[in-house]
Amino acid sequence: MKKILIVEDDKEINRLICDYLSDNAFATLSAENGLDAVRMIRDENDLSLVILDLMLPFQSGDNVLKKVREFSDIPIIIVSAKSMVQSKIDAIRMGADDYITKPFDLDELLVRIEAVLRRYGNNAVNDGRTSLTYKKLVIDRSNSSATVSGEHLSLTVKEYAILELMLLNPKKLFSKSNLFESVWNEPYFNDDTTIKVHMSNIRSKLKKLDPDEEYIETVWGMGYKLFD
Repeated sequence: MKKILIVEDDKEINRLICDYLSDNAFATLSAENGLDAVRMIRDENDLSLVILDLMLPFQSGDNVLKKVREFSDIPIIIVSAKSMVQSKIDAIRMGADDYITKPFDLDELLVRIEAVLRRYGNNAVNDGRTSLTYKKLVIDRSNSSATVSGEHLSLTVKEYAILELMLLNPKKLFSKSNLFESVWNEPYFNDDTTIKVHMSNIRSKLKKLDPDEEYIETVWGMGYKLFD
């Protein structure tokens, strides 16, 4: 049974989500402030996913997300009353895997959770290769991890899936719709922002570990490919 941590300071909403997920065969834990959330994510080694509100006491959800990404790649879905596009962009930049705006439908939340967990558990296309290498980047598909020059590359579920897809097809030029539909498993509705933010994140992380090399090329008006 997969265990999910719900980080929400509104006791009624927290209880409602916990009860709903329990009814759908998930184990749940709850936290009502940011400090407890970071501690529980660090200490609970069998968590599968975190549902995180942004407006929390003691430590904001933004800070929780930043701190967690320093030590964990656990999938995180933001559930927040902040509906501005910039809030979503900021959360994705910091490593969120999905973003749902309040008020939300519990059935939609369940679908998002299942989709993120499915991506997390089924990143690798089974073509027999256990590792993929490009320049100094090595992807170990046996445990969905990546290194650059031997150093751990911290990636979110979607960032990992994008890199794996591109390394599986090193000569392919991917349009934004190609990437979105392959990684998100959803129809593409001209959502340029999501792809751009994820690509920016990946490039920044690669640059930090290998500042002298370029890995992903933007082909203007067409999409993305690995540098030749």
